[in-house]
Amino acid sequence: MKLTYDSRHNIAYIRLQEKKGQIETIRVSDELNVDLAPDGTVYGIELLNANQQLRAEDRGNLSSG
Repeated sequence: MKLTYDSRHNIAYIRLQEKKGQIETIRVSDELNVDLAPDGTVYGIELLNANQQLRAEDRGNLSSG
């Protein structure tokens, strides 16, 4: 697992496995996209507006809203 953060665009990306071919992106909400690997497993999770979703007072837990 690898976490990257783009401070310019306020986007965090959690990569769960190495990229193996084409990726399908599923938009879960306005602030959450999930990338699926060809076999249907989760490749990675993209958090838009990341600083609101990963606030320090939440100890890194995702907020629900």
